[in-house]
Amino acid sequence: MQKFTSTCFDISMLITKKYSTSFYFASQFFQPPIRKAIFNIYGFVRLADEIVDSFHQYNKEELLQQFSEDTHNAIKNGISLNPVLHAFQKTVQEYAIDAKHIDAFLKSMQADLNKIDYSKRNEMDAYIHGSAEVVGLMCLRIFTKGNQKLYKELEEGAIRLGAAFQKVNFLRDLQNDVSLLQRNYFPQLHNRQLSEQFKTEIIEDIKADFNLAYTNIKRLPNNSKLAVLIAFYYYKALLCKLERTPAEDILVKRVRITNFYKYCLIFKAILAKPFFK
Repeated sequence: MQKFTSTCFDISMLITKKYSTSFYFASQFFQPPIRKAIFNIYGFVRLADEIVDSFHQYNKEELLQQFSEDTHNAIKNGISLNPVLHAFQKTVQEYAIDAKHIDAFLKSMQADLNKIDYSKRNEMDAYIHGSAEVVGLMCLRIFTKGNQKLYKELEEGAIRLGAAFQKVNFLRDLQNDVSLLQRNYFPQLHNRQLSEQFKTEIIEDIKADFNLAYTNIKRLPNNSKLAVLIAFYYYKALLCKLERTPAEDILVKRVRITNFYKYCLIFKAILAKPFFK
């Protein structure tokens, strides 16, 4: 059983490495037990996301329904033959991750099967809560392992950081979402066109999330502070580049950060960490 579980953990780590080299690299700065748990959450989230975003030639609704049932059964039974779900349920059990966060995430994934336009702010907020904010809360549960007081104090910061990361992803992936997946998450987009005015509104909203989240990063335990700070700097840099990019260009190309600049951001975070006491 130990060999099977260890192999499942390795598979979640491999999924993280294959799908997001930036996140995988930043994750190396978590302490080992934290890193393993974060990989297990990423594997779960990525697999669900792949169902709704990539498996176009299959019955996505059926696949997601089966995935949801398998997730709940894995948590209930303490085992799954799906390696990703087995690894995930181990982390859920160890860190007492709230079932309502898992359900909220699956609900947002379900929305991606049919809903293509979020024309109201409350609709976007509800989607982001399930797709990103609860993931931030799952991670916070790992960072604060058993310290309920610290968890409650940092809860709002984790929510806002998760929301900021998701909104940056939406803006960066606008071309793919609108053109390929036929989805629009921003109420500000009229006829799926992005104006400079609306781009500015979106970016100012994200900055407000980042500003609140930043103060909470300083209070994270040392087991996770540096890795989260690296991710924070990366997304802030991506947001700055999006801000400099004309609105019409965001609709036709994906804005990226060079690998060299990513290394510079890691160095910046390492230098800054001693001041985050």
